[in-house]
Amino acid sequence: MNLLENFKEITTENEPLASLSWMKIGGAAQYFVQPRNEEELVEVVNACQKADIPIRMLGAGSNVLIRDEGVKGAVFKLGKEFAKIRVEGDKVHAGGAANLSEAISESVKAELSGLENLVGIPGTVGGAVHGNAGGKSEEIGQFVESVEVLTEQGERFTRSEDELSFGYRSSSVNELAILQVTFALKKDNTEAITSRMKKLWIMKKATQPLSHQSAGCIFKNPRGLSAGDLVEQCGLKGTRVGEAEISDRHANFIVTHEGTKSDDVLELIDLAKSKVAEQFGVDLELEIEIW
Repeated sequence: MNLLENFKEITTENEPLASLSWMKIGGAAQYFVQPRNEEELVEVVNACQKADIPIRMLGAGSNVLIRDEGVKGAVFKLGKEFAKIRVEGDKVHAGGAANLSEAISESVKAELSGLENLVGIPGTVGGAVHGNAGGKSEEIGQFVESVEVLTEQGERFTRSEDELSFGYRSSSVNELAILQVTFALKKDNTEAITSRMKKLWIMKKATQPLSHQSAGCIFKNPRGLSAGDLVEQCGLKGTRVGEAEISDRHANFIVTHEGTKSDDVLELIDLAKSKVAEQFGVDLELEIEIW
């Protein structure tokens, strides 16, 4: 089966992925597929399964490091049809490909509280739910009522109640694709919601390198500890390999400059892990995905 022949309108070969990631680095996808609707998505998923072509889902590219050699198989990116957001009462229904920032904005407009606590977190709704994105006070999982998913076999079903579980930067939602998420929120005054959101945003701008190319936090925080503090205490703030640098503002961020290679970032990751393990006996666990 040739994806280029059967799905030529939505498939390209050897498609560069760097521009689709927040780090702006990495190689190409063997196949890059952009399904326009759910029917087309199911068809191409089934075709890949029959041809033993592995599939990866790319959201906003804010939590992924793509290797320089690129990605074998098919990389899917869902389009506008999967990014719709609608509000019904105290529920917000958001497509998996919707930007989390837009879901937050729509909830605030509707005087619904909860998601504003996630302001400044990049990515799509689907990616945020899969990784239970959050900050010091809130995580997205606590607002999730149900999730519509698509399996690798092209089957659609809805997860809810005891079929949903959320942990620190993890969830039970591990199917191929998240099609839609329903959030259960609470009514509140718009001014109060906006005020909380602004305070959180100011704090993030003051402590994180939001103006630089990065993929957010590189490591998960060990229980009761801060990964950034551990890396900083090893004296690694500002350390560079090639054009990649451990941020001098927040040591759990690696920022990339023009000409950075993925191997540069991987070398910094290995350096931080080894130094922290040596000095503190702590094994840092990655928060980002490496493709």
